[in-house]
Amino acid sequence: MPGFVPDLPVILAFALATVVLAITPGPDMALQLSRAINYGRAHGLACMAGAMAGIMVHTTLVALGISVLIIAAPPLFLGLKIVGALYLLWLAYQAVVHGGGLRIAEAAKRPPSVGQSFATGIGINLLNPKVVLFFVTFLPQFVDAHDPSATGKLFFLGAEFVLLSIPLGVATVFAADWLAAAFRHSKWVERALNWSFAAIFTTFAVTILTAQARH
Repeated sequence: MPGFVPDLPVILAFALATVVLAITPGPDMALQLSRAINYGRAHGLACMAGAMAGIMVHTTLVALGISVLIIAAPPLFLGLKIVGALYLLWLAYQAVVHGGGLRIAEAAKRPPSVGQSFATGIGINLLNPKVVLFFVTFLPQFVDAHDPSATGKLFFLGAEFVLLSIPLGVATVFAADWLAAAFRHSKWVERALNWSFAAIFTTFAVTILTAQARH
């Protein structure tokens, strides 16, 4: 197996986290739903493609930056992992207490082009501080500071995130009308997603913190 491919348990654990995050309501999902409902599926898919492009930008910046940190300051890398675990606990708390806050915008008087929807998808993703913090603190949890293939594995996990998110995003766009109605009128749907989100990332955070405590 190539050195840049993580172990199977890591791939599966990250896949589970990706699916939970992808189906949790947030700005990216709200944009995709609103564009699909207001302007058609092509616009929803364009927003999704823009968000995926943004994820690859985040992945590249994190992979290169974390690689430098691993080499230059291993104690800081360890500190980043601990901060990441605490951040995951905070995200879990936010999900349970405050919910996803999904808001679907109304149609504008002048409809955008498909290219504008794509650009908006990139912008929403790149400028969302929660996405930035998530990738900076979450991706490093899946690599070892002493692994010479850490950079390649970070890129692999970023690509895995995109590949798993695409079919979920396509399904979201094609089910836009139903999902919008479910989130507006069925509070239990949002609660179930948020509790799932909280449970998964609390488990990750506790695992990371206990592993660091044993060192």
